[in-house]
Amino acid sequence: MERWPRACVDHLRFNADGLIPAITQDWLDGAVLMLAWMTRPSLLATFETGQVHYWSRSRQQLWHKGATSGHIQLLRGFRYDCDADVLLLSVQQVGDVACHTGARSCFFEDGDTPTGGGPQALPPPVDALSARARLRPDGRTSGGAITAAAGLDAACQQLTEDWHQGVDGEDLDHALALLDALQQGLAARGFSWRDVLKKAKQSPLR
Repeated sequence: MERWPRACVDHLRFNADGLIPAITQDWLDGAVLMLAWMTRPSLLATFETGQVHYWSRSRQQLWHKGATSGHIQLLRGFRYDCDADVLLLSVQQVGDVACHTGARSCFFEDGDTPTGGGPQALPPPVDALSARARLRPDGRTSGGAITAAAGLDAACQQLTEDWHQGVDGEDLDHALALLDALQQGLAARGFSWRDVLKKAKQSPLR
């Protein structure tokens, strides 16, 4: 079991109601999933079980996230801010649903009026490479000599040749194109960039 800083509860600044806000983000892409409140007992329960427990202000009771729905949150990282009055939780969201509406994240609204959310809700912002891949449905890049459409092998070969020849000013363009080609190849095989991030998290370096 992970060793969490249980003694930090003696230094955290809970408000007059004994609460502290907790921002919860995805452990892979950093997407903000939700904002909730915790108490000393809920934080200690989280550390003890490895599953996130909040405090429900509406029900006035400990809230084991996902205990009913099955969408539990496994704690993967924990930090608190410089003033010790806000928590930042990094979690593995089981079922990839954090919002009670069925959306992946509670932060899906971006229009003039609120919607009902649900699985069809706008996905939250994710890492820049994944966002780039979604904005590039045809696999093309906006710049650089390499295009993802040329294929991963061609991208690797061109990048290697340019680096050996000392081509200036295009390293980042070529590196992005290489990642574009990689994501396109993965997508063709049914894998997402999140699958790569998950593999990187779970596979220790040898």
